Amino acid sequence: MISLIVAYSKNRVIGFNGKIPWKIKGEQSRFRDLTTGNIVVMGRKTFEEIGKPLPNRLTIVISNTKNFNFENCKTAHSLAEAIKMAGNKDIFISGGQKLYEETLPLVKKMYITEVELECEGDTFFPLFDESLFSKQTEGHFDENIPYTYLTYTRK
Repeated sequence: MISLIVAYSKNRVIGFNGKIPWKIKGEQSRFRDLTTGNIVVMGRKTFEEIGKPLPNRLTIVISNTKNFNFENCKTAHSLAEAIKMAGNKDIFISGGQKLYEETLPLVKKMYITEVELECEGDTFFPLFDESLFSKQTEGHFDENIPYTYLTYTRK
């Protein structure tokens, strides 16, 4: 199954100057819980922002300019190649903007964290047709910056 996992602000920002524009204690735990033991596919810029392969999961980085070959980390040159490399295992697409745009027609589930913040950004999560999905609220958290976990499942 191909899923997508993302956190974005009220104005759909996912990044600014190569960084996530907020720090919220505990907000990323859902990412870890869902992706551990599975395959995470991300673009080169997203991988470079993280700076290292993610523990306890295979990371496939999509890049035409660099080769990443570490323990639990491989490089693919396209989304199609990354999907083929994954075989029959669950895939979580984790950014960036271009990869989200390319993946939206393929995903069965979207795990979205809506951060209750309007912020400056240069990278955005694309608009999508919500009528194609059923939406479930998984939890709301009133931290220093409130956020909500949502799951969208393709109908």
